Amino acid sequence: MLIVNTVKALQEALQPYRSANKKIGLVPTMGNLHQGHLQLVKTAKQHADVIVVTLFVNPTQFGANEDLDSYPRTFQVDCDKLEALSTDILFAPTTDEMYPRGGDNTSHVHVPNITNVLCGASRPGHFDGVTTIVSKLFNITRADVAVFGEKDYQQLAVIRRMVEDLNIPISIIGEPIVREADGLAMSSRNGYLSKEQRVLAPQLHEVLRDIHQSISKGDDDFKTLQNTATTELSKLGFKPDYLHIYHRDNLRPAKKGDKELVIVAAAYLGSTRLIDNLHVHCT
Repeated sequence: MLIVNTVKALQEALQPYRSANKKIGLVPTMGNLHQGHLQLVKTAKQHADVIVVTLFVNPTQFGANEDLDSYPRTFQVDCDKLEALSTDILFAPTTDEMYPRGGDNTSHVHVPNITNVLCGASRPGHFDGVTTIVSKLFNITRADVAVFGEKDYQQLAVIRRMVEDLNIPISIIGEPIVREADGLAMSSRNGYLSKEQRVLAPQLHEVLRDIHQSISKGDDDFKTLQNTATTELSKLGFKPDYLHIYHRDNLRPAKKGDKELVIVAAAYLGSTRLIDNLHVHCT
């Protein structure tokens, strides 16, 4: 696996593949890789000839009181995992390399409306940071395909909207959530959980499953389902951030008659913010 730290070195490494008409696959990450990330790489390998994994803890998507400084960084372990998958190139730039003028003095990409709800409402400016860094990575690599996890469902929807709006010539693939044996969605932040919190954490997924079951049985009183589930999370010991039932494609509140839904939730256990989602197909 080739490890590069500069934009110039990455583009030089990709040029021979591009000249040979090889398809380039991109997997953007912030490191501290788990099985969910590795599945993204495996999926990318099914759709491209050469795989670039990026490892960059992007400061512009963290708020003032968020965990940028404490975000887990496990570079060598990550490298070993990617080597085992025969990853072609790892791009691990510094902050100065990605933002030579500083984050505040860099042009930003803003996707309207869809970024104002859910995590966008709770984390102002977060998605501007995401779309800016992702668009930079798309431009740097000129990748043919990029793979993102569906655990960050809103992020995936925002990136798809950006690609559509800006006519970026890249295919976006969403990879289903990879879960622990007890149902907890895999996340780099799960390592923040105490032993007691880790036992409780899978209940977030269980609450979403209960909603899924109710909708599948014909219950379309979405507001009551949301309120009941939010109360249940609080009783269990979570601090709910949001829990909504939305139309899957445009992330607007679900209405009676909608067929493709997504139940999306974010909740704190202590200082750890967990997110999860579950798709529902209504017959």
